[in-house]
Amino acid sequence: MATDHPKIIVIAGPTASGKTDCGIDLAEEIRGEIVSADSIQIYRYMDIGSAKPSPVERSRVPHHMIDIRDPDEDFSAGDYVREARRCMRDVLSRGMVPLVVGGTGLYIRLLLGGIVELPRKDPALREKLRVEEAVRPGSLYERLLKIDPETAHATPDRNAARIVRALEVYELTGRPISRVQQEHALQDRPYNTLFVCIAPDREVLYERIDTRVDSMIKGGLFEEVGRLYDLGFTRELKPLQSLGYRHAGMVIAGEVDEHEAIRLMKRDTRHFAKRQMTWFRSEPDAAWFDPKDRPRIRFAVANFLGR
Repeated sequence: MATDHPKIIVIAGPTASGKTDCGIDLAEEIRGEIVSADSIQIYRYMDIGSAKPSPVERSRVPHHMIDIRDPDEDFSAGDYVREARRCMRDVLSRGMVPLVVGGTGLYIRLLLGGIVELPRKDPALREKLRVEEAVRPGSLYERLLKIDPETAHATPDRNAARIVRALEVYELTGRPISRVQQEHALQDRPYNTLFVCIAPDREVLYERIDTRVDSMIKGGLFEEVGRLYDLGFTRELKPLQSLGYRHAGMVIAGEVDEHEAIRLMKRDTRHFAKRQMTWFRSEPDAAWFDPKDRPRIRFAVANFLGR
C-alpha cells in the first residue's frame, strides 16, 4: 500500500456484534466521522429494523450515508461507492479520519477496491432464470452454490436479485462473479486501510442477536412497518424484504402470528450473521478482535495512525 494514500479505518463484523458502539467511541477519540456501510440504514423511515444509530449517538459523532434514499428509490452498490467516496473526500479534506462502519461486506469490498466492470444486464437470460426458479423454487441458489459458493454463502437471505445477477455474470463470462471481483481488487486501491473485524464468541453473538430482536419488537418494529405501508411503500420493495421488515410484513399480512415471526426473525438473523462471518473471513487484510477487547483495538488504531 502506497504510504501517500489517505488513511481510513473500517469497523466491520456481523450484525449485533457491537460495531456501532466501537465506531462511535473510536471516532470521538481520534477526531473521526462515521461513514455507514449498511445497505438498509441508507433508507429513510427504516430506523428500528435497521438498528440505525439513535439521534443521541449521531449527535456525538457526524454520520454519513444514513437516510439518503426513500425505500422505493433504486440504490446500487455502485451508487454506494460513488457517494461514500465523495463523503470520505469531504471528511479527509477537513482533517478528520473516516471510519467506515457496517456489516454489508459487498459495500465495503467495493468501496476499498472499486467497481468491477461487469457485463450489461441480459433481459432474455434473466427471464429464462426466473422461469427456471418459478418451475423449481430454490434451483438457482443450488446452482450458485456449485459454481460460486463464496457468493452463495454471502448472499443475504438468498436475495433473488443478487442470485440472478451472479448466475447472469457466470453465463456471460464463464467466470464466477467472486473471482472477477477478486481479480479486480488490486486495481483500484485509493486508501491505506486498517480493516478491523469485530466478532464475539458464537454463543455470545447469538445471545446479542436475540436481545436485539426483542428490543426491536419492544421498540415498535411492527408499528414502524405499518407506518411504512401507510406512507405508500409496498411489501414487495427490496428494503422491505430485508431482515425484520419481511417478518413484520408476514404478521401484518396475517401469515404468521407475532410469536412465530419473532422466532423466525431470530433464526434468520443468526443465519445471516453466519454468512457475514464467512464473507469477512475471506478478506485477507482483516484483523479480528473481540468487542470486549477495546484496549487492543485502540492500540491497533493508534499504531496505524502513528499516534
